[in-house]
Amino acid sequence: MKRVISVSIGEIALKGLNRGYFEDSLIKQIIKNLKDIGFDNIYKEQGKIYIEGDPENYPEMINRLKKIFGLVHISPCIRTSKEIEDIQKAAKTIMAEAIENKQVKTFKVETNRTDKSFPIKSPELSRRLGGTILKEFKVLKVDVHNPDTYLYVDIKDKVYVYTEKIKAYGGLPVGSNGKGLLLLSGGIDSPVAGFLMGKRGLAIDCVHYHSYPFTSERSEEKVKDLARILARYMGKIKFYSVNILPIQKEINQKCPEREMTIISRRFMMRIAEKIAEKNGYKALITGESLGQVASQTIEGITVTNSSVDIPVLRPLIGMDKVDIVDIAKDIETYETSILPFDDCCTVFLPKHPVTKPRVEDIERSEENLNVEELVEEAVANMKVYTIE
Repeated sequence: MKRVISVSIGEIALKGLNRGYFEDSLIKQIIKNLKDIGFDNIYKEQGKIYIEGDPENYPEMINRLKKIFGLVHISPCIRTSKEIEDIQKAAKTIMAEAIENKQVKTFKVETNRTDKSFPIKSPELSRRLGGTILKEFKVLKVDVHNPDTYLYVDIKDKVYVYTEKIKAYGGLPVGSNGKGLLLLSGGIDSPVAGFLMGKRGLAIDCVHYHSYPFTSERSEEKVKDLARILARYMGKIKFYSVNILPIQKEINQKCPEREMTIISRRFMMRIAEKIAEKNGYKALITGESLGQVASQTIEGITVTNSSVDIPVLRPLIGMDKVDIVDIAKDIETYETSILPFDDCCTVFLPKHPVTKPRVEDIERSEENLNVEELVEEAVANMKVYTIE
């Protein structure tokens, strides 16, 4: 018998001829995340990935694996031979641990016979193992409808026995769908947007806008902290820091006050598009949710979109704030997001921002600005950090 970790790969299994590419991407991510802990072997076997290592490290390894996109369930297993005596021994060992650690009183055996050459069919093996468990542990009873725990038995080239299916985030391996650039603010929404697009296989880097010295260095450090949390799920993140204050001053002097927010937003999009063009990002990502603030009306989003040609992904567009907050709490960005530091959006904030802007009106106001020069200067003066 040997202790191993089993990981289930979810929707990757539906990728047909591309499945091998996605599995290889996932294995590379697993190796990267576990490199400093160390492991002995990693291999694929009939729809799952298995990891061998020091069982004392398994709790930390499982904690790391839970944050890898593409994994659905993680299970610490006992791997054994196909000899019935070895399977029974593994089952008794696993159930003894379940009784001690989870105080289970009822159970059900669930066998999955992938190897059809195995002579005992799944229902019969489940019955035989159930009898073995009942004989060994007098405190247990069978409950086929609502058991305290399942005893899972996978019959493959080897046999894998386990009781836990630890939930992971699913999705697709980071980078398997290209690269995206996240407009990351210090609020609740944008980190969640980055997380959700990372889950769909995008490698995520971030651009953050500040108005130093009108906003503090600590406010930017807060956003870097959010990027560090996202890096737990996506690996190393490139962080572009852009001072937008010179642009805001120009807008404040030369454009109608009520258009300040929407014109600033268009500049943010243009700067992000310029960074994307130079660094190979295929889409921008924002945390906008329809109707949440003045610039996120359908008219505001239309005007914002018209400033760039690159695709803009808005994964939160139809979500309620409560749903967004729930995800933020789950991925541990919420407590950082609500720290009370000003961001650039509060600088020159209009008392009555336009909520139904028209493209022609905004473009007419922007004729008072040297748009291209302002964008180029912002990009030229930005700072770039690596967040891990």
